[in-house]
Amino acid sequence: MDWMSLVVIPIIKSLVMIIGLLTAFAYLTWYERKLVARFQVRYGPNRAWKFGLGQPVADALKAIFKEEVVPGHVDKPVYLLAPALSLFPALVAFAVVPIGPSVMLFGRKVDLFVADVNIALLYVLAIASVGTYGIMLAGWSSNNNYSILGALRTAAQMVSYELPMGILLASFLIITGTLSLRGIVETPRPLWQSLWMMVAFIPYFICALAETNRSPFDLPETENELIAGFQTEYGGIKFALFFMSEYINMITSSAIMTTLFFGGWKGPFVDQFPWLGLVYFFLKVVALLFLFIWVRSSVPRARYDQLMHFTWKFLMPLSLAYLAVTAILKVFIG
Repeated sequence: MDWMSLVVIPIIKSLVMIIGLLTAFAYLTWYERKLVARFQVRYGPNRAWKFGLGQPVADALKAIFKEEVVPGHVDKPVYLLAPALSLFPALVAFAVVPIGPSVMLFGRKVDLFVADVNIALLYVLAIASVGTYGIMLAGWSSNNNYSILGALRTAAQMVSYELPMGILLASFLIITGTLSLRGIVETPRPLWQSLWMMVAFIPYFICALAETNRSPFDLPETENELIAGFQTEYGGIKFALFFMSEYINMITSSAIMTTLFFGGWKGPFVDQFPWLGLVYFFLKVVALLFLFIWVRSSVPRARYDQLMHFTWKFLMPLSLAYLAVTAILKVFIG
């Protein structure tokens, strides 16, 4: 392999991924506001440029240039580090997601992913756990009771919901025989395996809601109880960084669910037109993001005790039963 393939192309793909995710985050906020408005028979953003498409740019400029105040009682180094620690894992988790087949670009064969690692699912779980530290440190460093309560809720919620999610991913390992997301997409499977994996979509999606702090599981920042929780002492661009990480985590979760449950970039005529795979992947991710927003608009926020009971008394036994049945099916059907 030449130096272009070893150094330049991975750097270019990484930059494209980061810029793409930051742009997608901005317009995901527009997408959500438009959808929620339609659910509530409103218009949503419609003043900033055509159809309100300039609203994310206006929001970004406002957050960047807004005067920031660092409270005197905070632990300043950790307080400043926490937003970046929350955002960085959200960006790098996407690196192992294949968004399309290999394509020819400027006479070179280019793989539409940054890295293909054989433990991609473990990598995603590990990176998601690191992102949790950003929220916890934000609450702890704020020296504010509401913020600390939000951080404690985050810790308990993430630990609780990562367990059933990890068990479901272990079930997928039994079925597919690989932890590589590229391998999961490209390896042919019998019909029964694809159908059985789809059974796990609803419990996995519920875990994804909790992992991304989305309603009805947005309890670490619930404003009616904690006045925004772990974010109480943050403002300006630092406040916006937490929202960036949440929305980018939504995109990454949707991309992973697309890969696991809906065939990733696969679709009709991709063999003849490889770039079409990128379109299929994008449309599937947008559909799952619609589901995230639909749930937010339709399901009321749960109490915290209901959240924990649902995890330990329903999702955990369900995921363990799914793992056991998966192992039995794999042994007897193959």
